[in-house]
Amino acid sequence: MSTRLKRPAFWRPLAVSVALFAFQGYLGYNVVSGQFGIESQKQMHEDIAVLQMRSNVLQAEIDAYRHRVELFNAAKLDPDILSERARALLSMAQADEVLIMVDPRTGLPILGSSEQLSQNQLTRLITSASTR
Repeated sequence: MSTRLKRPAFWRPLAVSVALFAFQGYLGYNVVSGQFGIESQKQMHEDIAVLQMRSNVLQAEIDAYRHRVELFNAAKLDPDILSERARALLSMAQADEVLIMVDPRTGLPILGSSEQLSQNQLTRLITSASTR
């Protein structure tokens, strides 16, 4: 009775080695350039910095709006300043009010769009308005 021994196939260990080497290459590639790899983490850190700056800008804007809303508190409102701002924004005045326009460049009162009042004319205008 003869015993036949099988010679091990050389291609099986070779195929396993090639497959493991390819898998190791795949893992190495993904460590460097995959979705969560080293290069992607650099990009993520840059995105985080940009988004943090944007968040800071938006937080400052929110704080500014909160401050403006807090100014509407009835205890903090000054009726004179409120009516003055409303009239300035709406460009309106009551019939019995006297308006004196001031040129923002010079700080001098103006009569119309091109004429400026002298000090005497201004004094006469104010006294005539106060005597009404």
